[in-house]
Amino acid sequence: MRGFQIGPLADYEHNGSMGIQKSEQQSDWAEQLALFLRDAPGVEAVRIDPGARKVQIATLGEVDLKTLEAKLAETLRAVEERLNDATRIPSGYTLKRQGTATELAGLTCATAPSFWKWRDFSWPEDATVEAHEPEWKELALFAAACGLFGIAGFAAERFGWGPAWLAHALYSVALVTGGWDAAKDTWENIRARKLDIHFLMLAVAVGAVSIGAWGEAVLLLFLFSASGAMEDYALDRTQREVGSLLKSAPKSASRIAANGSEETVAIESIAVGDIIRVKPGEAFPADGVVTRGQTACDESALTGEADPVEKALGTQVFSGTLNLWGVVDFRVQRLPSESTLQKIIRLIQTAQKLKAPSQRFTDRFGGGYTLVVLGVCAAMFLVWWLALGIPPFSSGDGTDSAFYRSMTLLVVMSPCALVLSIPSAILAAIAWGAKHGVLFRGGAAIERLADVNTVALDKTGTLTTGELAVMAVESFPPGRETHVLELAFALERNSQHPLARAVTRYGQKMGVQLLQVEGFESLTGQGLKGRVGGEAVVLGRRELLESGPLAEWALALPAAAPEFNEVWVVSQSAVGRLLLRDAIREESRNVLSALKALGIRTIMLTGDRRHAAEAVAQQLGLSEVRSGLSPEDKVNAIREFRGQGSVVAMVGDGVNDAPSLAAADVSIAMGARGSDAALEQAEVILMHDRIENVLSALELSRKAKRIIRQNLAIALGVVVVMAIASVFGVVPLALGVAAHEGSTVIVCLNSLRLLVQRRVG
Repeated sequence: MRGFQIGPLADYEHNGSMGIQKSEQQSDWAEQLALFLRDAPGVEAVRIDPGARKVQIATLGEVDLKTLEAKLAETLRAVEERLNDATRIPSGYTLKRQGTATELAGLTCATAPSFWKWRDFSWPEDATVEAHEPEWKELALFAAACGLFGIAGFAAERFGWGPAWLAHALYSVALVTGGWDAAKDTWENIRARKLDIHFLMLAVAVGAVSIGAWGEAVLLLFLFSASGAMEDYALDRTQREVGSLLKSAPKSASRIAANGSEETVAIESIAVGDIIRVKPGEAFPADGVVTRGQTACDESALTGEADPVEKALGTQVFSGTLNLWGVVDFRVQRLPSESTLQKIIRLIQTAQKLKAPSQRFTDRFGGGYTLVVLGVCAAMFLVWWLALGIPPFSSGDGTDSAFYRSMTLLVVMSPCALVLSIPSAILAAIAWGAKHGVLFRGGAAIERLADVNTVALDKTGTLTTGELAVMAVESFPPGRETHVLELAFALERNSQHPLARAVTRYGQKMGVQLLQVEGFESLTGQGLKGRVGGEAVVLGRRELLESGPLAEWALALPAAAPEFNEVWVVSQSAVGRLLLRDAIREESRNVLSALKALGIRTIMLTGDRRHAAEAVAQQLGLSEVRSGLSPEDKVNAIREFRGQGSVVAMVGDGVNDAPSLAAADVSIAMGARGSDAALEQAEVILMHDRIENVLSALELSRKAKRIIRQNLAIALGVVVVMAIASVFGVVPLALGVAAHEGSTVIVCLNSLRLLVQRRVG
């Protein structure tokens, strides 16, 4: 049914059953997918969505699913990081994009797609977390062996133990163990026609041995392998912080069937609307709302909050959080693959791949810098030998040879510490944030947030909870407030309107008597009615009074303040109202006060009425308020602030906040209630709606930037000082080795300080 036109793919070679490799350079992602389709019989199209970690394949006829999944996993690992890059579409294929999903299909007849069978496959897991722990342990063992054999060789040489060849034999074993990892990396880079610092280290070690400096060569490779183990350990520490989230995701769940029976099912088979039972000590497998039971949850994996969070009827629960003591049933609201936990994991995995601007700079200059160092050392060798008359290879009379000096210069100019100075700090900051409920979408957000001097905040859902709360109950005449609340509570328990939820919560909180309702009826667009205790009761808007027999009396009633919503209750025995308002986050006042103390300008941007916005601003101590704004108005306000020279962070949660989040220098979204549009635009996400994490994120970014500057100063300072000293021949090779590798270890340890900083807010 399909004729492949390979065309530009002819320069590829098949690589067994696990994928395709290009003979010279790595292919574009579209070509990788096209090769997968070409070499997978029966496969017509592939649809991938890295954002949702979903992959589907369209097939015709029977296929070998096991082999197909192995090939697909290898292909996806090759294309995932480059999926958004520009690419050409291979001849003979069609490309479609919808949202974050990408579909590549071979050209078929017009009717073929109607016969396709779409199959779901699991997204290949990122193995970095599991791979790093054994790697640093292996490096540490090699470094230890290098050190032990090096000490033994030094002792044999110094004290004349054993035959003359013994010291060199021990040194040789030390050199092999110390340089093993560097040699593997160097060989892979040479095959890819690249040079890096591993090549420099091996070159120095070989050069030192050639002039008889066996001890210095061993010292170099010992310190290099030890610092490599330290670097990998630092990375592993940050990965373990993230890995704890992956391990907290359950693999199965107890689903309650329609007949009330309980069955154990795989996580993948859970659907929205299912009722899931969670027992003490188990983790919630998806996001949802409690429908039966009462308990408390440990949500520290998502928010960093150590205190248990109470859960009762109607309370939200989140996947990956731990049920502490009660048996509860909850209704699934999001599929496990779209849950809060999975969003966090995907955000962290994306963040670790996205590099900060300064980190990209060090990556770019790394390869070129290696060639420059080699050139400078070769030039200085000629200068020392031909211009200054220093012996080329033989040292004596207190004068080091030109080659010895070149090797020393090569060591001290190697950029190990410089290359590690930024990514080590960025990864540590991302890991600390993930553990404490602050998610960064990469290093760029961390660097930019440190420079923010203006914070714009949405009102509803950000400074307030986004949930209405009953603020007062009034009766006319006064004295019947409790009965008014009882009547409202009885009717509203049968409704799902946001006002009804607020009244129900307030009634439960106040412990009012539950009255039975008969003949309950919802009046579309107006309110509710029913019979309570034999008398008719109507609940709803003021218009209910103004259009009935109480119309003349209702006109004389006081109007509610502009920031309040009112719900009227009318019966034969009582007339009254409940006043509701969007509840202010208790933490908002302290956050705004702390930002002001830091010299940061804070402004509320809201689409609400002026009176409502100013009432909230007055309670929170905000001096700048812009109300009645459309999404476009918010964007214009952000641009205005930036035009004044401010570095602006926008904090929001709704769909209407997404444009202004995109317009800001740094976008911060409330994670639990935040809309998908807001989360898509956000570079920093505050999990569980903890607005006080704005302060944690700000302090973390500022500390990370300070540590990056310290690391760069240490790395560059050591290189410059030691290079100048080496040019004048006053630095022995052993000292150059110690200074170079010592600065690398210091940089790693300095970055690890970010993992132990205190939480702010």
